[in-house]
Amino acid sequence: MGKTTGFKEFSRAVEPYRPAKERLLDFKEIYTDHDDKKLNVQAARCMDCGVPFCQSDEGCPVYNLIPEWNDLVYQDRWEEAFDRLMKTNNFPEVTGRVCPAVCEGACVLGITESPVAIKNLEFAIADKGFQNGWLKPQIPSSRTNKTIAIVGSGPAGLSAAQQLNSVGHNVKVYERADRIGGLMMYGIPNMKLEKSLLDQRKDQMEAEGIEFLTNIDVGGNSDNSIKVEELNKSNDVVLLTTGATNPRDLPIPGRDGDGVHFAMDFLKANTKSLLDSAHKDNNFISAKDKKVIVIGGGDTGTDCIGTSLRHGCKSLINFEIMPEPPKERASNNPWPLFPRTLKIDYGHEESSQTFGNDPRVYSISGKEFLRDKKGNLKGIRTIEVENFKEIEGTEKDWEADLILLAMGFLGPEHYVSEPLNIELDERSNYKAEHNIHQTSNPSVFAAGDCRRGQSLVVWAINEGRAAAREIDIYLMGETTLL
Repeated sequence: MGKTTGFKEFSRAVEPYRPAKERLLDFKEIYTDHDDKKLNVQAARCMDCGVPFCQSDEGCPVYNLIPEWNDLVYQDRWEEAFDRLMKTNNFPEVTGRVCPAVCEGACVLGITESPVAIKNLEFAIADKGFQNGWLKPQIPSSRTNKTIAIVGSGPAGLSAAQQLNSVGHNVKVYERADRIGGLMMYGIPNMKLEKSLLDQRKDQMEAEGIEFLTNIDVGGNSDNSIKVEELNKSNDVVLLTTGATNPRDLPIPGRDGDGVHFAMDFLKANTKSLLDSAHKDNNFISAKDKKVIVIGGGDTGTDCIGTSLRHGCKSLINFEIMPEPPKERASNNPWPLFPRTLKIDYGHEESSQTFGNDPRVYSISGKEFLRDKKGNLKGIRTIEVENFKEIEGTEKDWEADLILLAMGFLGPEHYVSEPLNIELDERSNYKAEHNIHQTSNPSVFAAGDCRRGQSLVVWAINEGRAAAREIDIYLMGETTLL
């Protein structure tokens, strides 16, 4: 695969983001155009390692055929590379942009030097497929007359829908928001994932025969609701892919009142306003001229940083309860495990460019939200921690006009599942074994974050595809789905 001696001849080089000062002026994607020649060289670094850990259990969750499409890119056979990529991944245009590249963490070359730039290559292959019209509707030759209702249109729901439709089942996808995509639409900002890509996917899937019903709150009590029991009675199978949307709160004194918001409320409103009116409707939580503190150091926290900076915040600080990660792998984090090392993401770079320093403060926990006599948010009192234990005498007050909680999620909202009498696991997720996905209600399956807990887009795709296989077996007694 690749050039026999490529990994010896060429160094790793990834495609740069647009300059920080430039990209902060808009919500357009942060990425630069692909350079085919440079990508050919990077593909040449794939070393024909014999056992490709990049596509193992420790690597890619959807088992992408990485060495194969690396070799095809090296040979400049891009359309064939796109074909190989699409065999295992329903949405490489998404994962190529937002996946943390667990495959690169497991790359054999990474034992001694920098891994192959797999994420860049996947990104470029997917984009070429879109740009050159290689992405075409795959319409099934016949129908089974089996009906499946999928609740939730995130990556798990959409990948399952596409797989089930491909073998002839009739699939309807129900989404409570006004646009499909779930986390991909409203959880990931536009500068990381251009929403027109999701619109193109929707067009493709509708052409394949999948029906989308938006603004339908399954199990809810509003005028646009539908009872989940009705879906269960009127369909052969119901698949729950509702995500883990119950956010973790910070119940400390001063929590009630304006100025403290969950990260997803902040991000969703921003994207919806951007798409609806280019922010002219002002229907979003603005960080303009505000002293912003983001609590939580994951991807969602970074997205809050990037969004706040584009609003024009006055200052920005990012709290993380965990200690600062090491710059290199620790002894308890060997290859091929995903490297838990210090990373500088796009938001950290942008904040450093704007304010002159990395916004992150580690090993710190909130003690009290500070408010004036009228209840207006003035800041937060913190304390330093070690192994989650407070260190006496380390309290500190920080000024803030806007505090965003990006501390992860506790599980799904249960109003959908309760009428179905579905068992829950110890973490309040829908109880269903991985790669089986059948709940305690035999005709109800579950996949994605609502089953496994908060995770990656690529894991949601994995779960959607696995659930589709099991549903096909349940309905037909066998399956041809991968």
